[in-house]
Amino acid sequence: MLNSMYSGISGLGANQKKLDVIGNNVANSGTTSFKSSSVTFQDSMYQSYRGASGPGLNLGGVNPSRVGMGVSIQSIVTNMKQGSLQPTGRPYDVAVDGTGYFIVSKGPEDGTIDVDTSQGMSSKTLENFFTRDGSFKVDSKGNLLNSNGYRVMGYAISYPGKPADNTTKPPTPAMPQGTSPKGGVAEYVDGESAKLNADQAHLVPLIIPEIVSKPEVDATGNLTGKNVEVRVQGFSIENDGLIKAMLADGSSTILGQVAMASFTNNEGLEQKGNNLYSPSANSGNALVRVGKYEKGVPIQGGRIDNGSAYGQIMNGFLEMSNV
Repeated sequence: MLNSMYSGISGLGANQKKLDVIGNNVANSGTTSFKSSSVTFQDSMYQSYRGASGPGLNLGGVNPSRVGMGVSIQSIVTNMKQGSLQPTGRPYDVAVDGTGYFIVSKGPEDGTIDVDTSQGMSSKTLENFFTRDGSFKVDSKGNLLNSNGYRVMGYAISYPGKPADNTTKPPTPAMPQGTSPKGGVAEYVDGESAKLNADQAHLVPLIIPEIVSKPEVDATGNLTGKNVEVRVQGFSIENDGLIKAMLADGSSTILGQVAMASFTNNEGLEQKGNNLYSPSANSGNALVRVGKYEKGVPIQGGRIDNGSAYGQIMNGFLEMSNV
């Protein structure tokens, strides 16, 4: 009698969990980049009522008779399939069309993430998360953030003769590229150059400045040796993650490159709420996409070009729920 009650109660409990999962899926059907879940059941242990016996001289064989003890949850699986991409027209919105997660961090504004030659990552000062939600924004200091204020991480970009730098400093006429707070000055990096190179060893918080300091050119096209400050009119995020700013004089400059990561087992990621994920023991470590580099030149730090394994970044789009 008691066993039958326990079996029935286990069924109620298991199906209640399934309803909880279904309800959560429905509730998040409009949540940006939400991944739905499904529940599978398994039968519980069995009690032997009568054992099996083989055929004999006088009687045939008898099958075992066992009484089940109910049901339990076997697994709750997250469906990591990509949702549809919806156009927004907003320059801060981006979506990944294919494999990859944006990297966002919580911690000091000068914190960095170290990237090793195997494309792994680590940080002593930052708490790092991963997301498919590309609804970004900019704060009063020009920091590129996700909706909850986590800093979007990426590569500092340089070109020949200009080292990549992304440390925060007071506004000066020749501040290193990609570093200024709002109202400050970032150093010019030719947006049309074919010789752009990322600092492959580190990821840094990305910043959108208001002003860029670029070399002054006279009427004959020669450099004067001075810098001129040019206001940023707008920006776009390219398919490879490069942040290209349009300047008031009609030229363009590169402010950095949005980084992406992938995992061996996406379904092993832990959901942290706020559309964020963190690695687990079964997801594998984060593998970081290689940054921009000059073609035909060995990549800094001995890294390999794994860019073809990642999806394209679509500017002006958001990934919808896959419910």
